[in-house]
Amino acid sequence: MTNELDLNTLSDDELVEQMHDDLYDGLKDEIEEGVRILLGRGWKPYEVLTKSLVAGMQIVGADFRDGILFVPEVLMSAGAMKGGMAILRPLLAETGAPKIGKMVIGTVKGDIHDIGKNLVTMMLEGAGFEVIDLGINNAVEKYLAAIEEHQPDIIGLSALLTTTMPYMKVVIDTLKEKGIRSDYIVLVGGAPLNEAFAESIGADAYCRDAAVAVETAKSFMARRQGSILAREVA
Repeated sequence: MTNELDLNTLSDDELVEQMHDDLYDGLKDEIEEGVRILLGRGWKPYEVLTKSLVAGMQIVGADFRDGILFVPEVLMSAGAMKGGMAILRPLLAETGAPKIGKMVIGTVKGDIHDIGKNLVTMMLEGAGFEVIDLGINNAVEKYLAAIEEHQPDIIGLSALLTTTMPYMKVVIDTLKEKGIRSDYIVLVGGAPLNEAFAESIGADAYCRDAAVAVETAKSFMARRQGSILAREVA
């Protein structure tokens, strides 16, 4: 246990390594202490976020994807990261730290399952995204209101029931009707889904788990930013 270890005695590099370990082990108190120590040593909030929390969650995400870690362990890691984020979030807002992108996510109408969605939310926040979580049982109007208010880059639709999967198409079709479908990246996920279903309803991609969701969201944002830069240069 790191309780016996005085984090203050560690050098910056050692402390960051220790925080990666503590994040992996889901030790919230130690992560919060580590964040405060780094800030006290003059680290910028964005540096603390990227070098200790984001880098640590990348290790967690990779091991989750490879079947070394499982959902309960990843939820503990994500909970520890949330503790660190609670300290950093107001400081990041003050400094206008860059975000990779913004996502509105929710479980669709008729469905009250949210463990997978919560995991995706926490992993994306850990990767540097701003995430607006709408919770469960969301009608299309709720998505539209959130899109208008938050102007996201990505919309995430989650479902765990085969009976609620078709509602994802309702949301996407409504975006098409309003002529705004091409403005957003739409990612879908949930146990009964697959790539063929995602394609059939007009989603941009199916994400089988939270680690894949992070990778997919990052790659779409990189492509989107690349095309914006290309347009600006032209």
